[in-house]
Amino acid sequence: MSNDYKVLAIDFGASSGRAIIGNFKNNKIEIEEIHRFSNDPVKLNDTMYWDFLRLFFEIKTSLIKSKKYGKIESMGIDTWGVDFGMLDKEGNLIENPVHYRDERTDNILDEVFKNIDKEELYNTTGNQIMNINTAFQLFSLKQKRPDIFNRIDKILLMPDLFNYFFTGKKVSEISIASTTQLLEQNKRKWAKKVIEKLDLKEDIFANIVHSGTILAPLKDSIAEELDIHKFNIISIAGHDTQSAVVAIPTEEDDFIFLSCGTWSLMGTELDSPIINEKSIKYNITNEIGYEQKTTFLKNIIGLWLIQESKRQWEKEGQEYSFSDLENLANKEEAFKCFIDPDDEIFVHPGNIPKLIKNYCKQKFGIEIKTVGDVVRVINESLAFKYKCALEEIEECTGKKYNSIYMIGGGVQSQMLCQMTANACNCTVYAGPIEATVLGNISIQLITNKKIKNMKEARKIIKNSETIKVYKPQNIEEWNKNYIRFKNLINK
Repeated sequence: MSNDYKVLAIDFGASSGRAIIGNFKNNKIEIEEIHRFSNDPVKLNDTMYWDFLRLFFEIKTSLIKSKKYGKIESMGIDTWGVDFGMLDKEGNLIENPVHYRDERTDNILDEVFKNIDKEELYNTTGNQIMNINTAFQLFSLKQKRPDIFNRIDKILLMPDLFNYFFTGKKVSEISIASTTQLLEQNKRKWAKKVIEKLDLKEDIFANIVHSGTILAPLKDSIAEELDIHKFNIISIAGHDTQSAVVAIPTEEDDFIFLSCGTWSLMGTELDSPIINEKSIKYNITNEIGYEQKTTFLKNIIGLWLIQESKRQWEKEGQEYSFSDLENLANKEEAFKCFIDPDDEIFVHPGNIPKLIKNYCKQKFGIEIKTVGDVVRVINESLAFKYKCALEEIEECTGKKYNSIYMIGGGVQSQMLCQMTANACNCTVYAGPIEATVLGNISIQLITNKKIKNMKEARKIIKNSETIKVYKPQNIEEWNKNYIRFKNLINK
């Protein structure tokens, strides 16, 4: 008799989505991708939207495809943070969710800080202050489009929005709610004073539930439409970073992780938040993870720079695989010049290679001309930015970390993994690539009482996945050039 136990994970990144079958068998998790689709923003009348209707259709397509894999026990959905959909009193979507890269929150922080002190905002929410955060999107919406704002009955963050249309349940899962800058970090409830000072409406926020909550079975109407059996929808750790953290293949209590995709999230797992002068100085965020852990981390622009550069070269008729780009970068001279990956000029879509070339000319007086040069500048700069974040986290926690667990799509770049080891002078354990999916699946298995807890899940994942190890090299050379990098970003 087969002891297969299958669940379905829907994982949305900023550029694509996937449906993955997770099969728990013989104390190992096997995964199989059954559907992949692009996640393309749509610009309409100068506003950048997510195409929610199409994405919902793609999940339905995933459900139809899942039928041939046998009985599915449950489904969990994870997405990026901060963005949301708006529902009216009838429970209908008012308009497509706006993309966090939309320009509506450019220069919004000065206006926000007229209503609430920056330190008070951070001390209450514990969140890294970034203009893309939900609080600032809502503040902008109320200022610029009051007609839309006044129609809102409920806002739901992206994973909660998908879950609502599959179950009819309006809830806010705590990990995704903790990305909003509207959650009181220590009390883990909506921050009433922040909501009041930003002149938002408290009743538009749904009740908060813990990660791993069984919401409801799939709606009858959807089961009938797709001709599939009903199964439970589980509100897993809806923020993809927090699902990924569940899958870190370690048995250590103190560790540094680097979740590397379109964004890079570097941090550690704690029992309680750190909110003090140092953490606000370094603008480090506290988010809520699975089992009520605090994830103390820094948001850094990540592979977005490579992805957007690749798109630009394709527009110019130059087709490169990521492997091609890495090979070209390896042929170029090291440490020519650097960028600050988090400079606001790199936030919006556009001609990133041109921006990088202009940046290097302006800051260093150096002309970089080749595709390989651009890729090398990005990777070296990211590695140094990771070192900055590591130093800040160590200062705040009072701990020294000698290893980094690097997870997500970025671990496929041997160049970035090795450069991270070199820059940070740490051993890098790279993998799993599919950390978010494995975390999503693990939470479902824990909720369904097939795995005991997160500690056991991490052990299972460690035994199920191949982890590649990178040891630091050329430390003296990297340390010398780190000083050049620090001088750049501290100007």
